Amino acid sequence: MNATSITQSVQTLKSNILQHVHHRALLQNVGQPTLQEEQLFFIQLPFLNGALMNDEHQISAVTVGIVHASLTEHEKVKEVEATSKEQQLLVLSGDYYSGRYYQLLAQSGNISLIQKLSEGIVNRCEHQIRVYEAQKRSFEQWIESLMVIESELIAQYYDVYGFASYAELMKRTLTYIRLKKELDLLKKEQPCFLYKVFAADSIMMDSIIEALQDHLYDMERQLREDLTNIDLKDELKHSIEQYITF
Repeated sequence: MNATSITQSVQTLKSNILQHVHHRALLQNVGQPTLQEEQLFFIQLPFLNGALMNDEHQISAVTVGIVHASLTEHEKVKEVEATSKEQQLLVLSGDYYSGRYYQLLAQSGNISLIQKLSEGIVNRCEHQIRVYEAQKRSFEQWIESLMVIESELIAQYYDVYGFASYAELMKRTLTYIRLKKELDLLKKEQPCFLYKVFAADSIMMDSIIEALQDHLYDMERQLREDLTNIDLKDELKHSIEQYITF
């Protein structure tokens, strides 16, 4: 196991996902679906760390990746000019990817995975919807929502196959990566999840940026401690360390 083999494993999963959702018209008009390599890494993590992968695992990993791609395409749709051709095609691409993962799940007959992914999709979407609700929530609660959005589907996948020992590390790492992106966008005053939540109060925005920076420093310390305590190959620990440098 080395950095090259880890990268190859992630790229193989990515290629398999893209092969399953390939559609020439969508590719020409909206491009390839967005796949976050950090998420693909954690889908593969148990197998990179020594778990044996069978055909069911391979199809399940592809399915989880397609679910992520489908939901991400829907997230790209803008709140204004949502009826433009490009925006309509984004919706259609998300629907097409949804159809592909439903098809794979139906063919697999994997009832446990179907149930868990359904629960994960519902929970993830509920946390995304909270941006549009009137209820006031704390900074910490919004961080929790981002954790669910980033990690819930993989957590459910882990639960199906008995990989729960990796779940906390996965959740924290993916949340950390998302929060770094959020911080960069907030500083630039560009649209993002937290910007939608706090944009109405420019004074609060400064304090949110400061709180987010502090939170990231705390998360990095916790993650480095987690890495010393988890049973993980050194090469995999090194890969994760590259994700968590603030």
